Amino acid sequence: MELENADHGQSDPEFLVAKIKNGDKEAFMKLVGLYQQKIFVLTYSMVHEREDALDLVQETFLRLYEKINTYRSGENFNAWLMKIARNICLDFIRRQKARKKESLDQLSPERLDLADTDQDPAHFNPGELISRAVVGLPAKQQAVFILHHYQELKYEEIAKELKISIGTVKSLHYKAVRKLRKLLARQLGGEA
Repeated sequence: MELENADHGQSDPEFLVAKIKNGDKEAFMKLVGLYQQKIFVLTYSMVHEREDALDLVQETFLRLYEKINTYRSGENFNAWLMKIARNICLDFIRRQKARKKESLDQLSPERLDLADTDQDPAHFNPGELISRAVVGLPAKQQAVFILHHYQELKYEEIAKELKISIGTVKSLHYKAVRKLRKLLARQLGGEA
């Protein structure tokens, strides 16, 4: 029975966080091992580049280590860590957008290289087309779309996570879908 409790403690984030707060580096590595795949899935779903996603995973765990003392026992650790990762991704996306200094609406289809179906239909990837278009959404619309479609959260969960009303979540989602339809229709040669 004691061994079973010891094993459970090794995978319990509350137990590991308490040990990390006391300077246990091994506990930190165990926590990283438990969550790195989940964080990678989130970062990759937001930035769509493997190397960037891996960098953002590292940045998430660095931020976790820096902010570990702000975590309150009894809080949902998974939600707390995912919020850190999402915020890091959103900051990264904003920095990328600032570097480009142009919106998705101003880019020509040639520059986007989203759907080059005329040349080789075998290389057409609708998932990539959608992912690239999502990156061009305004930050709040993008966050709601990603949380709903990639993280599969319900509107109520998104509202709680982003600290906005359910009505605002629904409105942002509607606007995101409408904008994506227009962008994708233009890229695929349909009516905008």
